[in-house]
Amino acid sequence: MDYDVIIIGSGLSGLAAGIRLAQFDTRVLIVEKHTVAGGLNSYYVRKNRTFDVGLHAMTNYSKKGDRSSPLGKLLKQLRFRHEDFRLRQQHQSEIRFPGHSLSFTNEFEFFEAEVARQFPSQIDGFRKLVKIIEEFDELNLDDRRSLPSRPVLESCLSDPVFIDMLFCPLMFYGSAREREMDFYQFVIMFKSIFMQGLAKPEGGMKYILDLMVERYRKLGGELRLGAEVAAIDTAGGEVKAVTLAGGERLEVSKVISSVGYVETLLLTDPPCPGQESLERGQLSFMESLFVLGSPARDLGYDKSIVFFSTRLRFDYRVPEGLTDPASGVLCCPDNFDLPQVSGEGLLRLTSLANFALWDRLPRREYIQAKKEERARALDSLLTFFPDFRDSVLFLDSFTPKTIKKYTGHLNGAVYGAPNKIKSGATPIKNLYICGTDQGFLGIVGATLSGITIANLHVLKEWTGS
Repeated sequence: MDYDVIIIGSGLSGLAAGIRLAQFDTRVLIVEKHTVAGGLNSYYVRKNRTFDVGLHAMTNYSKKGDRSSPLGKLLKQLRFRHEDFRLRQQHQSEIRFPGHSLSFTNEFEFFEAEVARQFPSQIDGFRKLVKIIEEFDELNLDDRRSLPSRPVLESCLSDPVFIDMLFCPLMFYGSAREREMDFYQFVIMFKSIFMQGLAKPEGGMKYILDLMVERYRKLGGELRLGAEVAAIDTAGGEVKAVTLAGGERLEVSKVISSVGYVETLLLTDPPCPGQESLERGQLSFMESLFVLGSPARDLGYDKSIVFFSTRLRFDYRVPEGLTDPASGVLCCPDNFDLPQVSGEGLLRLTSLANFALWDRLPRREYIQAKKEERARALDSLLTFFPDFRDSVLFLDSFTPKTIKKYTGHLNGAVYGAPNKIKSGATPIKNLYICGTDQGFLGIVGATLSGITIANLHVLKEWTGS
């Protein structure tokens, strides 16, 4: 064998799996089609500025010493210190609908008080829902029930607007299903956003990725960037080798793929039976970034993140047009507890988008459509917020086509396919998946996914631990 394990994709789940395996002297290789690490949570450079892509903040924040929290478990497994991640907490975030707003911080009691103040008739039902959430084991890999969230919420709450306001941030930050979430994923996101909280690493995703890549390489792991996988070669129901786009064939004992369940099976050669009939992810986003001449707070933007809907009812689905600007996410990175390194500010505005329509556009029409859809998103946002357009120094936008180009995710689907594979197993006995389609959500969740699959399918067998 050339390698004990090959990991496809250098996103957070792939890097975490690589670090975990390298800790045990495993001959491990990570191959990445892009020229930088990070996958769905990476970065790019424009006008001498480094911009994060992917999630706007790390969820699952916990304080130093909390070793039982998701973040604490991640740090323990990868042997990082809490201070290594340089996490800076949010100031305050908000869910804003017409006539209603709910603010939240990293203290759950604050959010509970907000619910009692804004929706007094719902507070008893909300506390009942919280009790159900606290008692639910969302990380049980053996639980294969298909339990939708909406009936659970409706058994506790009677106000449809309040239900939509709870769904809005959780769906935008994790749901691969239109208008619904699997309840275990609802629980993951509810705990990670409302009960634990949001933070950003000082230095952004580049800092976290550089930290993880450095640790991986120091442990002896090998990383190849710009190395696209052409095929996962199988025989007799198991992986024999991985063939790269340049023709190089690497024999391997096990493969862990972080590029998505359907995307992984489509790489198998000969083709894995039934792969063409698998349901594919559809939900994607357009995002625009605005560099401002002054901090966002000075322009009337004092929240860290705002999840909003300009309609009273929230509709999370693939838009009929190129985008749906009626709802979205507004992130103000300078409203986290970060050092102010310049007099500039930054706003990130995210809207639901339709990959199929973007993909059909010729180049010239595509560029014009980005401008028009960005303008529509701004018009929608400015029904709630002050006009900042005169303060913009630089702007940029990306679409579902950009996401597919750099990550390989079919349809630019940020959260992958609707049906998750908690165990990480595939029909090929030594081929496993981690990341988006395994089912753990968020930056911390993706990292824990890589650790979990490495532990379960490699280290448990090879070390007995």
